[in-house]
Amino acid sequence: MTEFDTAGDAARELGRFFERRREQIAQRWADAALFRTVFTHSRDEAVEAAKAVVDALAEVAGAWRLEDVEAAGFGGVRDRLGRMSASRSRAGVAPARIAGEVADLREPVAALLRGEFDDPGDEHGHACLLALTVLMGTLRVVVMQTALSEGEELIARQRQQLLEVATPVIRLWDGVVAVPLIGTLDSARSQTVMENLLDAIVTQPARYAILDITGVPTVDSLVAQHLMKTVAAARLMGAECVVSGIRPAIAQTIVHLGIDLGSIVTRATLADALAYALARQGRAVSPAPVAGAPAR
Repeated sequence: MTEFDTAGDAARELGRFFERRREQIAQRWADAALFRTVFTHSRDEAVEAAKAVVDALAEVAGAWRLEDVEAAGFGGVRDRLGRMSASRSRAGVAPARIAGEVADLREPVAALLRGEFDDPGDEHGHACLLALTVLMGTLRVVVMQTALSEGEELIARQRQQLLEVATPVIRLWDGVVAVPLIGTLDSARSQTVMENLLDAIVTQPARYAILDITGVPTVDSLVAQHLMKTVAAARLMGAECVVSGIRPAIAQTIVHLGIDLGSIVTRATLADALAYALARQGRAVSPAPVAGAPAR
């Protein structure tokens, strides 16, 4: 029998072994750290999760794709493995430890596999154990790939949530909303500002929208372009935009760069912008009478 045939036979035999020993392997894996610390409500839940992984490995081995991380058999358990690794990551477990927990799954299976042979050291038994080592190494790669993918998606969701929290739309008065901007205004955040502002213009409803850039450290041509796009979009929705918080240094920068904000209403402070919006609606703000002052 050639080496090629021996490897193929070992892989297929390993697949049949996983099918025969499905229950025993799942029971042992349910007590392993990777399953036990994730499925804490019910051991039966851990056993079922382990069975799903055993079935996947049986399919991959039976198809003789021991080193293929894209093997169809892994498709059905990627989501489950991703949730498990993400759960461990949220618990503060380092990726290296997660990889170690996956590696620890090999020994319980190897112990059962050795029992299948009178002499595990003979050629066929050795080939099956080697196939198991290769397959479990591939499983570890799949878990880490899935964990990284889940981590990237989580980071993206958290980033979007931070963008939304960092760009609130505040209702200042009837028909007047404001967006206080703090920090750098990049393309992604500018898009969030525009979407949130346009939604507020519709739901409030608002005739005037104030973009307060007091907390924006610098204004360059890109930031100015984002502001002008937001102003234009608000106008299309029937609202007038006022940009407030233009400090002397920012005003000098805008002039130096030759940025034309002539079509945009600007005010020095948020209070000035609010006074402008109220005046445009025919409203005036008067100071409260001082206690004890004679009435006029």
